[in-house]
Amino acid sequence: MNTPDRNAAIWYAQDGFDPKAKGINGRRVAGESFLRGFLRHARVDEFALLAKNEREVDPVRALAAELRPDVPVRATQLLRPHRIAPVSTIFYPSPNFVAEAWRRAPHGTGAWSLCGITHTTSTAAVMQGWFDLAMGPVFPWDAVICTSRAVLASTTHTFSLIDDHFRRQFRANPPPRPMLPVIPLGVHTDDFTPSAAARVDLRAEIGAGPNDVVFATIARLTPHEKFDPLPIYIAMQKAQAQLPDRKLHIVFCGQFREDYSRKVFTEGAAKLMPDCGFHLRDGASATDRHATLSGADVFMFLIDNIQETFGLAPLEGMAAGLPLLVSDWDGMKDTVTPDVGFRIPTRMATAEHLAPEALRYHGQIDNYVQYCSNTSAMTEIDMPALTEAIFTLARNPDLRARMGQAGLARVRAHFDWAQVVPQMQDLWAEQDRIRRRETGMHRRYPTTGLPIAPSPGALFAAYPTEPAQFGPAQFAVNQGHAPLDVVLQARNYLGVGRIFADANQISAVLGAITARASARHADLVADLPKISSFDIERILIWLLKYDFIRRV
Repeated sequence: MNTPDRNAAIWYAQDGFDPKAKGINGRRVAGESFLRGFLRHARVDEFALLAKNEREVDPVRALAAELRPDVPVRATQLLRPHRIAPVSTIFYPSPNFVAEAWRRAPHGTGAWSLCGITHTTSTAAVMQGWFDLAMGPVFPWDAVICTSRAVLASTTHTFSLIDDHFRRQFRANPPPRPMLPVIPLGVHTDDFTPSAAARVDLRAEIGAGPNDVVFATIARLTPHEKFDPLPIYIAMQKAQAQLPDRKLHIVFCGQFREDYSRKVFTEGAAKLMPDCGFHLRDGASATDRHATLSGADVFMFLIDNIQETFGLAPLEGMAAGLPLLVSDWDGMKDTVTPDVGFRIPTRMATAEHLAPEALRYHGQIDNYVQYCSNTSAMTEIDMPALTEAIFTLARNPDLRARMGQAGLARVRAHFDWAQVVPQMQDLWAEQDRIRRRETGMHRRYPTTGLPIAPSPGALFAAYPTEPAQFGPAQFAVNQGHAPLDVVLQARNYLGVGRIFADANQISAVLGAITARASARHADLVADLPKISSFDIERILIWLLKYDFIRRV
């Protein structure tokens, strides 16, 4: 049934959904994939969007017209979030939606539900975000989707630390947590169907013979924020020594952010893996990504970095019918089962050993790259197990075929967006049920009294002589005032991208006062029904500021 409680207004900004416009990273790639999956598979009567302005959602309108032309698209401005009704949930493409919780507060904390989703959770911003969520007006009808059981454990640990702090600091019970359901990311399985022609072309280009075995990785190529390639090279070289009748190749399809990373990858391969093939492809090219999956025999994703939270790329490898060789790490613990590939054991230094990294990062002594790099340095991928898995996969084409077929079946049954989107819709319906049930927890905040966004008129009330009052005051035009357009052009508010009121409204208020010779605020409200009383008062202050009018 296509009921509004199973729908969500998508909080849209290009930064969360458009890797082509804003740059490729895992969060944007996942966001773009989700958006296409939602538009394709969500059983809804409309697509509701929340954005700064309607122009920003034009790419979504175009995509919806291509994928589901029969479903209308409705956009709501961020300043008017209550207009998402009858939809009762906002989906936010990040875990920290506390700003939206505060935006909701003047409308009532139970006015609608909020739903975020985890991506990378290791940054200082996200860790501070968990604290902000706990301290903000967040309730049990809100949710943060955890994309794996490992992320759920990490998030729960952080909330437990926050709760302990709250009890010690305030000697009170901690505030309610949002729901933390586990729902994976998804892929469009059919998008990764391999091409026989592309396979032939890639293998010819890299010089891979019919008996050679190609291991491929599609990822950002940074040793400090994704994976350290040197242990892979060492294991590949050891496996190659046991396989004199075939050559092993690695194809890394990705992008280097800087020369440092390129040097680590390329010089490391030359020094540590001299007998294996080493090849690079452009991760920004859809053609290269497809060719890499088509030409590979094994998809490899050996992550040792806390920056990785789920691991979307292994699902793409499964969708291409490839066996997997991955580290036993976060999301891969859920997605990669023994029938589809090998998960290589990992070991991380203890909490005590890594406490200095947390303190150095939080204290801004180390930056994020250094934080991730040092943590990765103390994270082990079991080298004997990795070498053995490479050797086993390289010499067993039948095993590779069985695993590849099992992986394709698994991704289609569990991780295609056609399966994942309904789980998200079930969550939104559950959030709506809880919100409607727990009415005793609903409360409304005054617009002027948000503790994280107090009105400047209240926060700085002691600064001016007195607040502006309008009541019975009469306003008359100062006959010697400068031309309005000259003042607006000279002041050029739009030079900073924002003006306090529309220029046409300013002109209309000045014109109404001129027509009456003198006017009270109430007269202007009657004369200008399309301009709110609130906006008229704002404009009166500005007209007084620049001597267009005076108090009579």
